[in-house]
Amino acid sequence: MFFIKEVFASEFKSFYKNVQGNEGDKCKYSTRLDTYGCGCQHNCDYCYARSLLSFRGFWDAANPRVADIRKVKRKINHLQPGNVIRLGGMTDCFQPCELKHRVTYETILEMNRCRVGYLIVTKSALIAEPEYMDILDKELSHIQITVTCLDNAKAMLYEKCSPPSQRIEAILRLQEAGFDVSIRLSPIIESFMDFEKLNGIGIEKCIIEFLRINPWIKQWLKGVDFSEYTVSQGGYRHLPLSEKIRIVDKIRIPEKTVCEDVTEHYLYWREHVNPNKEDCCNLRIYQGSGV
Repeated sequence: MFFIKEVFASEFKSFYKNVQGNEGDKCKYSTRLDTYGCGCQHNCDYCYARSLLSFRGFWDAANPRVADIRKVKRKINHLQPGNVIRLGGMTDCFQPCELKHRVTYETILEMNRCRVGYLIVTKSALIAEPEYMDILDKELSHIQITVTCLDNAKAMLYEKCSPPSQRIEAILRLQEAGFDVSIRLSPIIESFMDFEKLNGIGIEKCIIEFLRINPWIKQWLKGVDFSEYTVSQGGYRHLPLSEKIRIVDKIRIPEKTVCEDVTEHYLYWREHVNPNKEDCCNLRIYQGSGV
């Protein structure tokens, strides 16, 4: 038992990982670099990473593990220019402790220097503050800001992130400045989202990802009719494809793409919805940038 726990510890405490299996097979950007790990101060009730790490006793939302920037820089220096690495795979690289430790800030500077692309996934408005916008390289950076609900008070019941209104402002600020930025509706839960308001904001790109539930998420997340989640794959339960299609049709953002876990559903989105069949993140890659 001690050996098994140590194997899991090595797996989930590593700041750099190539994701394998069902998720890695579908994701074009399956290499992740977590500047903070084994806990996230946002502590979202729907978070699959929280459920995985809580189950194994590795989740500490109050005191996330801080990556050693010296090791991070050494790893980046061994990457080939032109790669795109995901920042924020198991935890948020812009969670509040970034203001103290600045590991993400230093990581971005090093990736710029080495000409390695980065896909930032965050629920924080911090990324659109001037000190970060000043260092984001438009030829290397791709930004996805997650929003699950447009009601500030309701969102705070299940996620301890920047208020949705601030995240929306951050998306529009980055979009106006010419960055490759999308709103990430992840997870999209129909009863949580005001679709009319969402469609009227003026956001140009979105990524849609549906809720997947396991016993931990089912225990934490309130206000969801879990009886609708009748499809089973990969240890999670999912909505049927017909329900997903109905919900996606309610989203009128001009450029939309779906990130999917269920293999049959993934094939449907790839063939019928996603603008880029080889890249469900639909990143805007600059020609001549080396990325």
